[in-house]
Amino acid sequence: MTTASGADLPHAYPSGQAASARGDTEIEALRRRVRELEAEVTRVSESPLGQETGDLRLLSDALPALVAQIGPDYRYRFNNRHYETWFGRRAEGLTGAHVRDVLGEAAFAERRPFMDRALAGEAITVSGFLPDGGGRRRPCTIDYVPRRNAAGTVETFFVIVVDIGEGHAAESRRLALSDLGDRLRDLDDTAQMAFVAAEILGRTLGVSRAGYGTIDRATETIAIERDWNAPGITSLAGILRFRDYGSYIEDLKRGETVICVDAETDPRTAATAEALKAISARSFVNMPLTEHGGFVALLYLNHATERAWPAEELAFIRQVAERVRAATERVRAEAARRASDAQFHAFAQAVPNHVWAATAEGHLDWFNAQVYAYSGAGPGELDGAAWGSIIHPDDLGGVVVSWGAALASGTPYETSFRIRRGDGVHRWFLVRAEPIRADDGSIVRWVGTNTDIDDQRTASAELTRLNARLADQVEHRTRERDRIWETTHDLMGTAGLDGYLKAVNPAWSRTLGWSETELLAQPFLVLIDPADHAETATVVRRLAAGETVTGFVDRIFCKDGRQRLVMWNAAPGGDHFYIVGRDITEQRQTEEALRQAQKMEAVGQLTGGLAHDFNNLLTGISGSLELLQTRMSQGRLTDLDRYINAAQGASKRAAALTHRLLAFSRRQTLDPKPTNINGLVAGMEELIRRTVGPAVTIEVVGAAGLWTALVDPNQLENALLNLCINARDAMPAGGRITIETANTWVDTRGARERDLEPGQYLSLCVTDTGTGMTPEVAARAFDPFFTTKPLGEGTGLGLSMIYGFVRQSGGQVRIYSEVGQGTTLCLYLPRHYGQAEAAETPADLADAPRAEQGQTVLIVDDEPTVRMLVTEVLEDLGYTAIEAVDGAAGLKVLRSDVRLDLLVTDVGLPGGMNGRQMADAGRAVRPGLKVLFITGYAENAVLGNGTLEPGMQVLTKPFVMESLAVRIRDLITEVQA
Repeated sequence: MTTASGADLPHAYPSGQAASARGDTEIEALRRRVRELEAEVTRVSESPLGQETGDLRLLSDALPALVAQIGPDYRYRFNNRHYETWFGRRAEGLTGAHVRDVLGEAAFAERRPFMDRALAGEAITVSGFLPDGGGRRRPCTIDYVPRRNAAGTVETFFVIVVDIGEGHAAESRRLALSDLGDRLRDLDDTAQMAFVAAEILGRTLGVSRAGYGTIDRATETIAIERDWNAPGITSLAGILRFRDYGSYIEDLKRGETVICVDAETDPRTAATAEALKAISARSFVNMPLTEHGGFVALLYLNHATERAWPAEELAFIRQVAERVRAATERVRAEAARRASDAQFHAFAQAVPNHVWAATAEGHLDWFNAQVYAYSGAGPGELDGAAWGSIIHPDDLGGVVVSWGAALASGTPYETSFRIRRGDGVHRWFLVRAEPIRADDGSIVRWVGTNTDIDDQRTASAELTRLNARLADQVEHRTRERDRIWETTHDLMGTAGLDGYLKAVNPAWSRTLGWSETELLAQPFLVLIDPADHAETATVVRRLAAGETVTGFVDRIFCKDGRQRLVMWNAAPGGDHFYIVGRDITEQRQTEEALRQAQKMEAVGQLTGGLAHDFNNLLTGISGSLELLQTRMSQGRLTDLDRYINAAQGASKRAAALTHRLLAFSRRQTLDPKPTNINGLVAGMEELIRRTVGPAVTIEVVGAAGLWTALVDPNQLENALLNLCINARDAMPAGGRITIETANTWVDTRGARERDLEPGQYLSLCVTDTGTGMTPEVAARAFDPFFTTKPLGEGTGLGLSMIYGFVRQSGGQVRIYSEVGQGTTLCLYLPRHYGQAEAAETPADLADAPRAEQGQTVLIVDDEPTVRMLVTEVLEDLGYTAIEAVDGAAGLKVLRSDVRLDLLVTDVGLPGGMNGRQMADAGRAVRPGLKVLFITGYAENAVLGNGTLEPGMQVLTKPFVMESLAVRIRDLITEVQA
């Protein structure tokens, strides 16, 4: 008799493997009984049929086994009484029944190959499971014994089924678990582990299929890489959708094990039973596997037929799953540890620090390359106690003690000591080590680092020395500061944004007379002249915004009522600010005295520099008048115009010199008008050509669309002429003068460089090809009386006059010069938004407009000649003229009932009342009175800093009579309008 293995083998162990003594004895006893039965069956089969059947029943009923005879049509010919207890059916009722009807379609399909082999004459013994009448699969051994006739032909075969009982099944499961542990121990592939477990489950429990799969909860699918299948069962490797096989996925999502005895009757699978039977899974167990609380994998067992799943089998399945999980965790942990070790070693080799490791007992057994490179030792030469050989002898004792304490307490290790370098030099290192603990808290390793702190210690020592020195310096400086605070004459203190002083030094009391208590108790605005409150408030706002403010001046009250002029510097400090003030009262008085002295010096220089010019001019005037008088007395009236023109020319040159002096003072009265600069230059071009002479070429470049400027055109003409004369003088051998105009935008940066407000300007530039200026000369070019011309050829007032005029007009003057290349001097004038006025043409006195009947003009001037000339002109034009010699006399007329259409007055009048004061008093009684001021002085302050009220005009002495007549007529006509 031979033994074959079949689809329902309970395990994959070879015969006799790992069986217990009790199990072997029981199985062997059963097999002896089977052999005896087989021998008896052979004997009985040779008896007559009736006797055979009777004897066979007696023998088979006596055995603890199922005995049946089956024919080639797979129908029962005989079965003993044990079939009744096994299947719950009478033995006689089974005779003639087909095996398929008794065992079921699946069990019949599984056993038919063995039946066919028995019919072919082969004796077979297999181990497996046989379902009983309750559907429980019971472990048993099955013998298929062929029955031959006298001719040796197999007509039927006997089936002997021996129930080996639950004890043997439990033993099989125990052996299976033992084998599982042995096999998992040698594996490090989780997929292989899953397959081994599936194989052991399938063989031990005799199912059709067992396997593992990973779960995708979102798509409700299972991915199966590999599974174990019984012979004739197809693998499920691939991806399956749970919903194709029922609704039990909901149970799995809740973490519940799904047990299905029969898919056709289970409500979760009844509708999909055919799909389950098609994959040999009519009965199945699905056990979910979770990680971190999530359903991630599935252990499944399938059986092709209906099958009960006893509690002991489910417990066995769980044990297998748990052991696989534990083994998987071990493999993963080992892989993680290996990866961690690899990462640690890679990191340890990459960092510049020394890295080392030690056993739990403190034995140093690993060092990175940096340790060997530093110490000059080779691998292994520093292990264990040899490490101490490179520690400084003076530090070694302390190192041993501190390392031992860390090992004993299990606390992190940290200390500093010196380690010898390969060249014998010892350097200080900071040494730290941390224990690595197992899950139970026990220390398994130590990992440490050595960080070179030698330079740091040296620097720290130096820093300590410097700190000590700094502390001495701070103390010294503090004493110095305290001495300065106590002894300085400057007012030093701290003030809050709340308006109160917080701290003051003694200089406050010495300078102002207030005590410290008085100063701190009152708002500091109380100490400041009310006229300065607005500016002080602005300074405080700037300080609150974080801005440092310097050079602002306040008038401060002393306790006795006097005022001191104090210049302050202040720096912000959060909710307070620091102030330092210097009393500049005496300094300002000294500066004013110095300015007065400088004026006196300038007057002295003026008398020396201009006396010659005025003497020449006066000689021309007086000589011309004398000759004119002589010729008229002689009756020689021809060529009189020659002397008249000479006198007038000298007077005009004297007037121009006077204007230069007034411009130098920067207080001359200007008569600004919207002016077309291109037109002004064009009108001056011929005069400039004649002035500079034929050796100098004049080129005019006027910008198209040039803006209008608000400027005194007469002063600008004088300025342009002076610039061209200076340019000519810089080109003694001749050259080129270029007069150029342009529109210019001045941004913030350009305005800062030119000392202007940002905005729109037009420029008037004069460029020569002369000798140029050195930087030193250019820096002083605008200083009064500074000149590079020989003595007697210039006063040094020309550029100073131009500078004063342009600055008073809101503009700026700049010089650009290179020695040997020439000079460009540019006037920058603010743009005026408006149309230029038409240029005045000199009027002829004969053409001057005549007065209307009754128009009266009051003339007030302390100079009789001026009064006489003005009166003569007015009477010639038909005006009634009333004269007054001073302000008091003029005011008396103004307060009378006399008709007055116009007041013509000098500004500087004797008697304590000037012309402006008289005009203002006259307007009080005659509102709207028109006034024409005629002045030869720089009287801006009297005229309101160069500005005139509506209905007032100014005419500068000397003037031509035609101009006087036109101005009078314009003012009177305006009155009538």
